[in-house]
Amino acid sequence: MSKSGDIVIDDLAQPRLTPAIEAARAGPPGFDEEMGVDQILARAVDLTGGLDDFGEETGFRERLGIVLQALAEDRGLTRGGRITIIDHAIRVMANRLRIEHLVKRHPEILDIQIDRPIFIAGLPRSGTTHLVNWLARDERLRSLTLWESEEPVPSGPPPAPGAPDPRALRSAEMWGHFEAMLPHMAAMHGMDAASIHEDNELLYMDVNSYNWEWQARIPRWTDHYFAHDRTISYRYEKKVLQVLTWQRGPNRWLLKSPQHMENLAAIRSVFPDAAMIITHRDPVAVIRSLTTMLSYSDRIRRDPVDPPGLASLWIGRIERLLRACIEQRAAWPADQSADLLFHDYMADQERVMRQVYDLAGLPLTADAERALLAYLNENPRNRHGRVIYDLEGVFGVDTAALRERFAFYYERFPVKWED
Repeated sequence: MSKSGDIVIDDLAQPRLTPAIEAARAGPPGFDEEMGVDQILARAVDLTGGLDDFGEETGFRERLGIVLQALAEDRGLTRGGRITIIDHAIRVMANRLRIEHLVKRHPEILDIQIDRPIFIAGLPRSGTTHLVNWLARDERLRSLTLWESEEPVPSGPPPAPGAPDPRALRSAEMWGHFEAMLPHMAAMHGMDAASIHEDNELLYMDVNSYNWEWQARIPRWTDHYFAHDRTISYRYEKKVLQVLTWQRGPNRWLLKSPQHMENLAAIRSVFPDAAMIITHRDPVAVIRSLTTMLSYSDRIRRDPVDPPGLASLWIGRIERLLRACIEQRAAWPADQSADLLFHDYMADQERVMRQVYDLAGLPLTADAERALLAYLNENPRNRHGRVIYDLEGVFGVDTAALRERFAFYYERFPVKWED
């Protein structure tokens, strides 16, 4: 880090590998990284002590098969990178088994109303994480911590009163190890187990989350995802929200994911009384930030890392997301939705706060306002340092050509260009 606090990551193309990163790239010995759908599901059954009901057939088995096929086609993954994805698949399938087991024992869960949820959508790196963690300070809203998103249903007995949840400890240990290997991640997207996280982890359990794409280069999966309706997976997410509400209320949810931006119609179908907040930022700035963050962590997952290939992949992926957003934007009426331009949002966050509360029909009490303003004071922008990005040099991207490619988005949403 420079004396100014600016962070320059100068080894994205040729990363310097520590012993910990080398070990992560190799992965644990004795793990079968080539296992198929049946083996993954069997591992999940074993992990849950023999639970074997995965619930309604929503197509998740087929989707898992497509993920594995696409994964086999990504020859640039390290063994450790491949194992991480397989391990995630086992985890989310075990979560699914626990969800179904709990609902069978307590069918009243499915009668719980999810009351006027507030969804936040927007490009990665467009302020959605800040917005959801900020609004979550209002205790009248139910939000999702990172550790809870990773393990929605406990796998063991509840902790003693006052003791930490074992799920939170597991998450903190895992992400602490990750950030020890990649210390600059905190300045780009810190993974604090207690922070409020994206609900695409819930879609993960229906194998319809774009989380897979963050960890591998799997165009076959992306094409399959866009070729099929995702409404059924948002219905599954609603079931998980009912389970989480049954465990701990209240029942008015605050949710966020960039993935929601390309699923506006599906969300409207499943949650017709919701409020939808969409953040918009210059896609060139988004891609500049996103590719740097992914390339930095690719030193664990990929050999070679290939920053230009990463940029090409994500430019296309962001374009598909934005085109889907524009195509589906009309699904949300003006009295239930708002578009927040990033430069306006950053310039006057208090105004945005009041706009969101008005849209949601939620009174801004004095207690809520104090808590929200305190969050802003505690979390200034770039508090972990400012990362310097080099989209043109490291990633070989022609910025002028990229702006021409995204002209369709600039014409629809007048975001400010960022240098």
